[in-house]
Amino acid sequence: MTITVRLFAVARDAAGTDSLTLCLPAGATTADVASMLAERHHPLARVLPSCAFAVNQQYAPPTTALRDGDEVAVIPPVSGG
Repeated sequence: MTITVRLFAVARDAAGTDSLTLCLPAGATTADVASMLAERHHPLARVLPSCAFAVNQQYAPPTTALRDGDEVAVIPPVSGG
């Protein structure tokens, strides 16, 4: 299956892009996306543990099963004042 990954803030900076397309096997989860991103984009490996994930604009736990055409957003923590 093919999914789109949207990256924001420091995750976007670490990957050098705001969007990626990944091909995953059937039954893949958001945790599988994180693993694949860490393997392919080493600078992301240090950022991903603190990120939240959303699937089709809904926050999703690591066990969320994905379907062909899904959009997965990688959302780093936000700080400011």
